[in-house]
Amino acid sequence: MITIAEVEHVALLARLELSDEEKKTYSDQLSAILEYAGMLDDLDTGNVSPTAHVLPLKNVFREDSEGAHLPLEKTLQNAPDRDGNFFKVPRIV
Repeated sequence: MITIAEVEHVALLARLELSDEEKKTYSDQLSAILEYAGMLDDLDTGNVSPTAHVLPLKNVFREDSEGAHLPLEKTLQNAPDRDGNFFKVPRIV
């Protein structure tokens, strides 16, 4: 059970000003949430391997290969500003 003192502590950390009625409401609601989450303790997870994600994820890599590219002049034709063969951009520090 979440006590009103614990709700007051969290409200202080979050810089929230709660009325006495709100403190009681949040205490009851948070206690109900923790009780519901506590039902997970009753599940048999002995045959379930630990995982960081529910879906099997893997990176898909491809080999780097040189391919066709735009000619230099076509690449720079819409550049707002350029310095020789380079895009010129504002300095950001």
